[in-house]
Amino acid sequence: MLLAFSSTRASAQTAIPDTNARVIVKFKAGSTLLPKTATTAAAQLAGQAGALGTRIGMSLTAGEGVAERIQVVFGSGITSEQLAQRLAAESDVEYAVPDQRRHHTSAPNDPLYLAGATVAGTTGGPVAGQWYLRAPSGEVQSSINVEPAWDLSVGGTPIVVAFIDTGVRFDHPDLLRVAAGGNLLPGYDMISDAAMANDGDGRDADPSDPGDWVTQAEISQRGGPFYQCTDTPEDSSWHGTQTSALVGALTNNGIGMASVGRSLRILPVRALGKCGGYDSDIIAGMLWAAGLNVPGVPANPNPARVLNLSLDGDGTCTSAYADAIARVKAAGAIIVVAAGNSTGHALGTPANCAGVVAVAGLRHFGTKVGFSDLGPEISISAPAGNCVNTSAGTPCLYPILTAANTGLTSPVPDSAGGSIYTDSFNASLGTSFSAPLVAGTMALMLSVQPSLAPDQALALLKSAARPFPTTGSVNSDGTPVQQCTAPQPVGSAQVDQLECYCTTSTCGAGMLDAGGAVLAALGATSSPGLVTVTEFYHPQFNHYFITADAGETALLTAGQLPPWVPTGLKFKAWSGPGTNITNVCRFFSASFAPLSSHFYSNDPLACPALKDGGVWALESLNAFYMMPSPTGVCPAGTIPLYRLYNNGMGGAPNHRYTVDRAVRASMIASQWVPEGNGLDVVFTCVPA
Repeated sequence: MLLAFSSTRASAQTAIPDTNARVIVKFKAGSTLLPKTATTAAAQLAGQAGALGTRIGMSLTAGEGVAERIQVVFGSGITSEQLAQRLAAESDVEYAVPDQRRHHTSAPNDPLYLAGATVAGTTGGPVAGQWYLRAPSGEVQSSINVEPAWDLSVGGTPIVVAFIDTGVRFDHPDLLRVAAGGNLLPGYDMISDAAMANDGDGRDADPSDPGDWVTQAEISQRGGPFYQCTDTPEDSSWHGTQTSALVGALTNNGIGMASVGRSLRILPVRALGKCGGYDSDIIAGMLWAAGLNVPGVPANPNPARVLNLSLDGDGTCTSAYADAIARVKAAGAIIVVAAGNSTGHALGTPANCAGVVAVAGLRHFGTKVGFSDLGPEISISAPAGNCVNTSAGTPCLYPILTAANTGLTSPVPDSAGGSIYTDSFNASLGTSFSAPLVAGTMALMLSVQPSLAPDQALALLKSAARPFPTTGSVNSDGTPVQQCTAPQPVGSAQVDQLECYCTTSTCGAGMLDAGGAVLAALGATSSPGLVTVTEFYHPQFNHYFITADAGETALLTAGQLPPWVPTGLKFKAWSGPGTNITNVCRFFSASFAPLSSHFYSNDPLACPALKDGGVWALESLNAFYMMPSPTGVCPAGTIPLYRLYNNGMGGAPNHRYTVDRAVRASMIASQWVPEGNGLDVVFTCVPA
């Protein structure tokens, strides 16, 4: 019999709010409230609390210190949330958050979470259950420590995670539609080739997985759609069901498995069918998932903030992927990609593309699992499953338990016993399963801090990673495990690297820690970071274009989207929202054929009006962030950004944005019209 702590908890909402506030405060480095001379710890804490209370006009008393510049303060007659909000607004405070009460972390009541089904013959297991979700313990060091992330994200925004994969089985009891009490959104089938789709047609609104089996006859038929697409026949993989379940399986429902996301929403986008999928369908799926327009496809009513791509291919990153990734990131979405399973080779596409979160695979011990690829492009590593036992008929000890179907070709309905979970004899192994653990974690981070920009979220994820082990493991033949080394460049002969000790230059920042990552997101400062906005010029159109996306900037600077060329002009903007710092919407229009144009606005009324006007297509709700200036005067620490309008010259509207007054004067002399506020006609304010 399996026992777990009860997950029943007292409600966080009570009839009478608690007006005895306790708040965790972190003072900024150099704050005037920090003591200038050495003193005792108790006196320092009391002095800081008293000075902060004087600043906001109320009595505060000191609690315990937490770390350097971090302490607890108490107040009465006010709730913790109210006090935290007041303190966070002070210039000397880096952050202030309620010091909430936590309880024993309760494991969910899903029976496979703590242990797999009893091993009997060649079924059942793993004995370790969903080891990869729990806290590290003993020799199992790569587990992602998800339970604190669950506790911290209770009540958070239900973020949408898209899976660009083979589709899903909607009848699996742990993977139900939202309308039936599950986490699955309607999604879309983006496969354009009817034979590859295997469902009788091309693109349609049904992302159900019909199976992706391939027979010997199909791969042997010259001229057929699957001729030599694989070396041997393959049963249906149910790959999309397996990956989606790791993030979206119903949790604490008393059956089956638990998932990273628990209450996250899953958007299945079918782009892989028999013998894989075409780049065009994958890229279309990426764009649609992020809420961007795909011709001939209805608009996505549920844009995803995180995209999971558990897929890969050979070669360097193509311009098509680079462009799609830039557009998806500009729309505010994070792209998580599996490293690939080529036994320690260089990453393929799209994992080697700039702007994605590439994920390598780990053994239970924390070393690189033999099949995982690696390289400097990796962002972070997570469990991929490994067996330890290698003899035929012995159970795999540390697979990634997940949802599946019994069908070898077509799916077997749930009513006929088709819904199953993988186990020690039907093991799920691969970096395909590492990536969803990261995607789910990043979605939980966004659920508690929805304003995080993709690069900001990645930086926090990396900051919370645990260090890789450097000793303690041996190979199956008793020889010592070696340190991982950089793979050969793409296009060169590759050398296999089996199990090895990861480094930050080969396996990313460290081992994924979901609890630490969500905690880091909760404590993220409300003062956003800065980004560089770079300007480009199209000599044929006489148009200007700006972008803050690093991947898009690199693509344009490298000349991969001619005839766009950099002008050499740049300015700073913010990477996220803050006090009087608002989002800038980015639009694109091809309605001025043969010309096209982009437009940017931080007007809260203009953004929805343009989006619904039929001429302009929204590319990003948060291309970057600026400070509005209704009076044309910019506060200290900022400078004016000017906007010039070409008045439709040449047949299409275009604007130029600059902080350079000489450039502004030159454009006005060329009949471009200044737009903005105040005597100096300032469009907005940007960081100095």
